[in-house]
Amino acid sequence: MTRALSRDKFMRRWNGWGDDSIDYPLPASAENYLVEKLGALSAFPDARLSAVLATVPTSRLPTHPLVQTDAETRVRHARGQSLPDWIALRSGRIDTFPDGVALPTSEDEIVEVLRYARAIGARVIPYGGGTSVVGHINPSPSAAPVLTLALTRMNRLLSLDETSRLATFEAGVAGPHLESHLDARGYTLGHFPQSFEYSTLGGWIATRSSGQQSLYYGRIEQMFAGGRLQTPQGHVEIPIFPASAAGPDVREMVLGSEGRFGVITQATVRVRPRPRAESFHGVFFPTWEQGIAAVRYIVQNNLPVSMLRLSDAQETETTLLLTGKRWIEPATRALSWIGYRAERCLLIFGVTDASPRAASAACRRFGGLVIGTLIGHTWQKNRFLSPYLRNTLWERGVAVDTLETALPWARVADAARAIPQAIVNAARAYDERVLVLVHLSHIYRDGASIYTTYLFRRTADPDALLERWRAMKTAASETIHAHGGTITHQHGIGTDHAPYLAREKGALGIAALRALCRTFDPDGMMNPDKLVRTGEE
Repeated sequence: MTRALSRDKFMRRWNGWGDDSIDYPLPASAENYLVEKLGALSAFPDARLSAVLATVPTSRLPTHPLVQTDAETRVRHARGQSLPDWIALRSGRIDTFPDGVALPTSEDEIVEVLRYARAIGARVIPYGGGTSVVGHINPSPSAAPVLTLALTRMNRLLSLDETSRLATFEAGVAGPHLESHLDARGYTLGHFPQSFEYSTLGGWIATRSSGQQSLYYGRIEQMFAGGRLQTPQGHVEIPIFPASAAGPDVREMVLGSEGRFGVITQATVRVRPRPRAESFHGVFFPTWEQGIAAVRYIVQNNLPVSMLRLSDAQETETTLLLTGKRWIEPATRALSWIGYRAERCLLIFGVTDASPRAASAACRRFGGLVIGTLIGHTWQKNRFLSPYLRNTLWERGVAVDTLETALPWARVADAARAIPQAIVNAARAYDERVLVLVHLSHIYRDGASIYTTYLFRRTADPDALLERWRAMKTAASETIHAHGGTITHQHGIGTDHAPYLAREKGALGIAALRALCRTFDPDGMMNPDKLVRTGEE
């Protein structure tokens, strides 16, 4: 790496992931491996920012002191981090831009921005860290002007109740800033998604996010205690109770609302004392099935772990090669010699303020070889840097996408085989190969999340690349549905998953969502076409 993670938003790439001074090098052995798996790679030039700026149309918004309408600000808030977003940004083919970006510094200013938007008939897109991978923040073509409301400047810790262990933040606070505030007082939230560097508290709540150590700290719905939502109809105060039986929970309505009802302006979260000790350990299993049995045993017997991440054989092989560490090749030979061959799978488990002995013993019971903390430490060190590898792969001619689901244990093994096969079959229709990697990323007593990463060759024509992505994404999504999985475990709905939402919620469920939209936002001005399409409320 060229430097440590930066929190300076002004150094952020306009068309990729993260700080533009950070590079994630690809070892030569890894590049050769990708050529072997995918075929010859070709790099294609990306559009220059100056060329994209020239395509930005004149803003349709009347002047307002809180709204910026310059071309670069609008480009930098036009797309998120999905593969279709990358294709649009890198090719310079962006069909719709926000007409302006509001950057409020207080809740009063948010109220003023919403009042202004309503008066002129504008559509409003709440914007946190811009890390969505399913199209949450993308403007849709609209006869009305579109205003992005970015909470970047609303990042303060408002209060910390140490007796109740409740911290209240402005919703625009990003992961590193939030943890820095808490760490100075001896606390942590413990929410660590891979997008931690830029994603925000409000975004986590609006998309029902899950952090990498959710097995110990919980998902965001367990952390979110209450807060405030500003809607076109006024503000909604979500009071803070340890528990309540007072009817349906408004807090639950806000969770996963994706900006459709209004703007989350502040949130109170349940915090914990900073851990005294934490470690991450590696275990190899001879087969995927033995690894699945081990992690299910660990979670169903309440063994003290904070994270369980089990990679299939393909992801295990690829992950080890991409590290570029000199010890990988001799270690691989040694593993083969003792019987951990092509089907071997890697488990990384974490323990927080606990001993690893019980989990290690459980792994051995299912044939696991416990290898200490070297691999676990390497993962921990790079877990927020690994998204930068996506930039490097793109520049070498490789496109990367991810998708995820969650389902009961009885269906996990079958789905984990069927999803990659569906992606491979879809790519085969284009006479292309695809490298599909799978891991169980979050483990529950009754089931697990299956997280799939797939890599395939870029094409010179961005429309052809988008078509191939869509074919693979659709095939995987249909397979998830056929196996009874949720269309999304932690990424939310956005636009990419919208076609599948009705299957999961049912007709009455969708009708209820439409009714909520009408209640909070009767004119359909908030984040159009997310959750339910504008005009269908």
